[in-house]
Order: sequence, then C-alpha cells, then structure tokens
Amino acid sequence: MSQQAGYSPSFKRPAEIMRMRRKRARSDAGVFSSPSGQDSTGSTGQSESSPASVRPFSPGPFFHTQNRSGGGIKRRNPFANIENTYSPKKKLLIYNDDGNAEAADRINRSTEKDGDEDMSTKTECQGVLSFSARLTEVEKQQRPTKKCLTFSEDDSLFEEEEEDVKSPLLKSPQAIAPASIAPPVCTEYPADWSLKTRLLFTSPLSLLWAEHPKAQEEALGLNQHCRAHFSTLPHSLQDPKSCSELRCAFQQSLVYWQHPSLPWISLFPRINAERSFTGKSTPWAQDAALQQSLMSEWSVSLSSLYSLLKAKLCPYFYLCSYQFTVLFRAAGLGGSSSISALISPTTRGLREAMKAEGIEFSLPLVEERRKSREPQSLTVQQGEEEEQREKAQECSELKEGEDCQAGDEGENNAFNDDDDGSFSWLKEMGVQDKIKKPDNITIQLRKEGHAVALDHKPESVVCVEGSHTFTLINFLINCKSLVAAAGSQAGLPPTLLAPVAFRGAAVHTLKARSVNVKSQVGSTYQNISSLEITGPILPSSLHNITTLLRPAQKGNFSANLYTHAPTAVMNTHTTKEQGAGGSVDLSGCGLHPSSIQQLQQPSSLGKTALTYINMNNYNYTWKN
Repeated sequence: MSQQAGYSPSFKRPAEIMRMRRKRARSDAGVFSSPSGQDSTGSTGQSESSPASVRPFSPGPFFHTQNRSGGGIKRRNPFANIENTYSPKKKLLIYNDDGNAEAADRINRSTEKDGDEDMSTKTECQGVLSFSARLTEVEKQQRPTKKCLTFSEDDSLFEEEEEDVKSPLLKSPQAIAPASIAPPVCTEYPADWSLKTRLLFTSPLSLLWAEHPKAQEEALGLNQHCRAHFSTLPHSLQDPKSCSELRCAFQQSLVYWQHPSLPWISLFPRINAERSFTGKSTPWAQDAALQQSLMSEWSVSLSSLYSLLKAKLCPYFYLCSYQFTVLFRAAGLGGSSSISALISPTTRGLREAMKAEGIEFSLPLVEERRKSREPQSLTVQQGEEEEQREKAQECSELKEGEDCQAGDEGENNAFNDDDDGSFSWLKEMGVQDKIKKPDNITIQLRKEGHAVALDHKPESVVCVEGSHTFTLINFLINCKSLVAAAGSQAGLPPTLLAPVAFRGAAVHTLKARSVNVKSQVGSTYQNISSLEITGPILPSSLHNITTLLRPAQKGNFSANLYTHAPTAVMNTHTTKEQGAGGSVDLSGCGLHPSSIQQLQQPSSLGKTALTYINMNNYNYTWKN
C-alpha cells in the first residue's frame, strides 16, 4: 500500500506540510517537480510515476497534463494517505492558482496497513464517486453569500460563518439583528438595580494602573465625589498609569456612604450572614439603653435619606435588614414618575402588617403571571362572563344563601372546601364519628395557603409607589420585627447604603486589588491582567467603573458580576407609568450624567441580574 502513487503514509506533521506549501506558492516556478525517488514528504517509491500522473486529490482520479489548462500541474493533496478514507462530516476547500475552488475530502476511516490491492482499488473507486459528488456541492457553495466574522472560543481567532446561522451567545442587539442590516453599536448595557458583592475585570491590557493610588490622588478623588465634580477623559488613553485624572476618577467611583459603621463587623450582606457576626463583640446585645440609642440615630439617618430622595438630591438608597432588603428610588428613575420602593423577600406577616398601616402595595410578578394566564380571546372572555351570570342567577334562586356563597368561594380558592366547613356528607355515609374534623384554624390556613406559598421567594417582591412610600418609612421606623430579637444580629439596626452623603453616614471605599487569573488559550493557560473589586457595589458605582475602563483599556475588557441573590429581583418593572422618568430633572442628585441617563430607563432584566459584561471594540454584550 505504501508503494502506490499519490499517497503519503509517512505524513505526521500538518504544520510542516503547510509551510512547504506556502513556500511553493511564493516561488516563481509554475511547474511542479518532484525529486527522483522521494516526494515532498520524504516517502520513497514515487520515482516510477511521472508528475502528469499525480493525483491532485487522493483518493481521486488522475489528472493528466494535456487535459489541464494553465501553466502548471496541480500537485496532489499532502493531507491524504491510504490510512484515511472518505468522511462526509469533514470537508476541506482548496483554492488553486486560478481561483477555482475544489473539494478535498479528509479521510477518517482507518484501514489495515498491509491490505491487498483489491482494498486499495475499492477505496479509489469510492474516492472517484465522492469527488464527483463533492464538485456539485462546491459549485453551490461558490454562489455569493453574505458572511460575518465571529469570535472563536479563545477570543483570539476569527471564524467565518454565514449570517443565516443564529447563535445568540450574548444578549445584545447584535445577537438579534437581521442579517441584511448592520448590527447597531451598543454603547450601554441595561440598568441593573441589584447589589453586587464582587466584580472581576479582565483585559488584554494591563490593569495595574488602578492599584496603589497616591495619597494626593485618593484625596482628590474623595473631594471630587463630595463636590459631585466629574472629569472628562479622552476616548482612548495611551498610558493609563501615568494619567493622574484617570486614577483620581477611579478612586471617586469607589466611594459610598453607610450607616451604621462598625469597623470590626462587616454590615453587608445582612441576610444569612450569621457567620460574619459570630464571635464578634456585640456590646448592644444585652444593653437595652444602647439598643435604643442605636435605633434613635438610625431613625434620624433614614429620615434624612428620604428627605434627600424627595428633594432629588439623592438618587436611591438601600435598607438591608436581616430578613429583607428595601430599595428606595427617586422620582424619574426606573421609568417611574414618582418615588418607588421595592421590598424583597417578604412574608405574609409583613404584608399583613403593611396593610394594617394603610400602605397600598402591589405584587408585580404575581400580577404579571396573572395577566399572562388571562385568555386573550374576546369570545372566551364573553363566555366566562355569561357563565358567571348564570351562576349568580342560580345562586339567587337557592334558599340558602350561605351555601351559595361558600360554593363561589370554593371555586375561587383551590384550598377552600365546598361549603365552608360543612361535613354533612359524612353523615350520609355514616362515618361522621370515625373521621376527625379539622378545626377553624386549619381551615383558615388552607384558605390562605396560596399567600403563604410566596414567602421568601422572588415572587414575593412588593412595590410601593407615590405618597405611600412616606408611610412605609414611618412603618419601618416603628416596626419592632425590623431588628432581630435573638441571634448574632440581635439589637443591630439595618444597614443603610447610599451613593451620596447623608446625616450620620460614614464614608467607605470599595476594595480594589489585582489578582492573577489564567485563561485557557488552546491547550495552554496564560496569565491575563485582572482587577478584583469587593464590597457593597451600588448600580452607579458599577456604571462609573465600566465608564472609566472604556478609555483606559481601549474598549476591550470583560467583567464577571457576583450578585447579592435577594436583590436580583429589584429589576422588576413597577406598575405605574413606564418611560416617564426622562422628564424629571435629576442633575443635582450627585451622579454622573451618563449614569443618570442609564438609571432612568426601565430595566429590561425582569427578575434576573447581570452576571457577565463584555466590551469589544467599544461595543457591549452581556449575560444575565
């Protein structure tokens, strides 16, 4: 088998063959000439065959010199040998000097090394048939088609694929753009109202400029934050490490305000954070007077924050208790024209207490699910109305109105009994004394089971809007269950977080440090530049940091976002006017104008949060 012309059994390294092929393409010689007794791969046994009888594709028919037009003879395919056979899954297009595409089949099926001539003849016949069949496919593929460039898995190579193939890897306008229209440039990602605990930025360019700021740069960044001054940076920076304005602006974006402030205890997160409080000194746990003092100062800080929010001097703030988190947003943010508050997660007891205080609220996710279940057809709605009218007429004709009312409640509530606790049917069966009847409390719990099922779930998020947010502030100040009565967090008021200063707050900065991250490139791992930021990361802080990385990294970086799980549902739509936030003036709230513009838009994430952001050539893509 190794002595047959047109095969190369000793072929081992495709890279060497490709280098030789490129050298031949650059040479001026137009005629292929093989050395006597040895081919290009060093295999012997080729001296008997002339260049005219060399197969251009193996297995395939012989092409003779007199039948070919052009100045040279097409050499054989160096990738084909006797140990490979035809595979319909893998196909290679080779372009000759004339620009015509010809198909060469990569042969995958292995045969025996010492096979006889009949097996080789059969393989050649199969190659002739497959080659002729492939020529028709090549002609179809030569038709003009629009193609686009996409990134490969290691983000270092471009792959060419037809635009008909839909691969929405990341959620962005580019992923859903029509093939005939150029995808628009997405310069912003959607607003994310969830709190982040960690950010990990990676970039092909160095991120060391963000570490170890000078004392003057740190002081200037804090001063700019307090005065709400923002510096304008160029579109691209040649040397970010030597740019003092960039480093000052980065320190400015790390600042946030918090109350209370206890240096020896981390006060965020508060939900399921008993481990961070265990073993720490808590002198207020057994001192009622100290607890009262802490709550008094906390009430003043909360009232100050709401006043700033109402005056549009504070864009938003968070209240983090050991059971739930509350997000207060100023009018004009999140697409709402009034002040709004989102509480998550909630329990039936908390919702009942809010109702008792006269606080009107809605359950956005429950209402959205209810609307999706409603029939869309008008005829179906009319049929339901007729059925309700017939039931009402039947109930009016009954003698016992209470039984009719109980029957209606049983249809509306799946947990209700048919006739409101009546067990007369047991007497008819004669087993009334053998079965224990449920008491009134059990019946009531079954009726309200659907409300209790929402507790501690994302669907339990509560939305309060308008003037009821002021009532909610008073409710939170006077709510005794807001502070834990036992456990490691006993007597400690909730944590207040805001992007601007307020009464009783202490200034804090997020921690930024460089870490070593390895990325897989092919079969090896390479170190890439990375930056890790930890702490309670507010939405405006995330946007400011990404805005600074845009010019510093020349529009190429990615970020992994780690969300505080209970706050992911904060991206839920509110029920009132959507899209009316742009008419409210928030220029004095202390945020960058671009951050205000982003946060004014209604969030499109629903009850999810961003987990990954990628910027390539100043264009955003993201995952949630």
